[in-house]
Amino acid sequence: MADTDAMNNAPEASDTAAADGVGCHAGKAELQRAARAAGKSETLARYAADYPQGPHDQPQSMCPAFGSLRVGLRMRRTATVLCGSACCVYGLTFTSHFYGARRTVNYVPFNSETLVTGKLFEDIREAVFALADPANYDAIVIINLCVPTASGVPLQLLPKEIDGVRIIGIDVPGFGVPTHAEAKDVLAGAMLRYARQEASHGPVQAPRGGRQAKPTVTMLGEMFPADPVGIGMMLEPMGLAAGPVVPTREWRELYAALDCVAVAAVHPFYTASLREFAAAGRPVVGSAPIGIDGTAAWLASVGDACGVSKDKVALAQNRVLPAIKAALAGAPIKGRITLSGYEGSELLVARLLIESGAQVPYVGTACPRTNWSDVDREWLEAKGVHVQFRASLEQDLAALREFEPDLAIGTTPVVQKAKERATPALYFTNLISARPLMGAAGAGSLAQVVCGALGNKARFDTMREFFDGVGTSFAAGVWQDPPVDNPQFRERYKAQIAKAAAKRRTEEPV
Repeated sequence: MADTDAMNNAPEASDTAAADGVGCHAGKAELQRAARAAGKSETLARYAADYPQGPHDQPQSMCPAFGSLRVGLRMRRTATVLCGSACCVYGLTFTSHFYGARRTVNYVPFNSETLVTGKLFEDIREAVFALADPANYDAIVIINLCVPTASGVPLQLLPKEIDGVRIIGIDVPGFGVPTHAEAKDVLAGAMLRYARQEASHGPVQAPRGGRQAKPTVTMLGEMFPADPVGIGMMLEPMGLAAGPVVPTREWRELYAALDCVAVAAVHPFYTASLREFAAAGRPVVGSAPIGIDGTAAWLASVGDACGVSKDKVALAQNRVLPAIKAALAGAPIKGRITLSGYEGSELLVARLLIESGAQVPYVGTACPRTNWSDVDREWLEAKGVHVQFRASLEQDLAALREFEPDLAIGTTPVVQKAKERATPALYFTNLISARPLMGAAGAGSLAQVVCGALGNKARFDTMREFFDGVGTSFAAGVWQDPPVDNPQFRERYKAQIAKAAAKRRTEEPV
């Protein structure tokens, strides 16, 4: 085993996935074929059912494994081990530390020989036994990336526990899990399943702060830290309390999450996690307390799921809705906004923008449509919003061109394209997702950053006028002798490529 700080001293890592030379360069279809042949058919079938793709092949986002890695690195007393190509491990480690991880990313390297002969599994097993110290860890998570998954490295054969340390092995290949948001669910669901089985066999550890005196509502999906506190205040008049947020920050919180009266699917695509809650007999509530309409409807739904009287539900609504209404009125948002992202809360943000006064013609999310997102989708569509699940970059950019918004909220390439058009833009993940959204605090916080961006249009126009034409032609840059365009070369190469393609077609067997 090696951590990534010592990666340069690790044995040579290869992209070769099997004796026939299948590696991550081979493409998605070939990797899937290899994985099925290596015994991963059941895993891929489950992912295909849990995280349906389409209408296109796969959203363009970061490596999905980052989601599972992020979940593990945020948990106390949890070690995370990656097994994959060295380049992938380097990129995932860099991204994790960029987003604030302060724990070691452990790494089991491989080469062609260890991968093909099965020695890699023995190396992983040896690394896990070396790490499994109950004085340091409650759990060890091992994540297979694309090449080990395609090669069939059997993490399920690892011991379930070593000296009381839980061992959880998961496959998170880019050719099987569409987005990093859903990869969070892969690990969260695996942990909930393990914890549920433990709880069914006898007493388990109480949460660090002790059990809640009131019945709790578990929150499903990563949230801004202030939001669960605000939700707890909304639930208090109903005799309820906010439970843990899944993914949790500590193993013992998983037991508390399962010990709830209802689950709030704030992020509605956590399919594996919801399956575990269903097995535990817990009802699920979709959407979230967002804006006036969303908060009123959500509190009513929670009340129905938890058997709370309508009088108590009305008390909770009357206590919180006036404050939200005042916050929205005090910080109106005026302008046309397109919104896209890959975090999973895009529909909730769009609802809040509309209730704040903004016009939102388009919402794109890389996540899939589920039963638990229907309430938000229906509300938005009733307001004339086009909601695009599994949105592609091309669809997001088409919306930018079609609607010509005053502000574009989106992923990095969307923001880049918007600013090229002198349109103010905000990166969803860092500037929208990383702030409170629920209750009165969410309304005021969102309006502050959005209105500030909308007010920058004049600055963009000035910069565009000043830099007009700079860096736009084929000869952009600083040259001693400006380059000369030779379009005839491009035409010649184009003809050669077309001729070669036609030859290949004639040689293909019928």
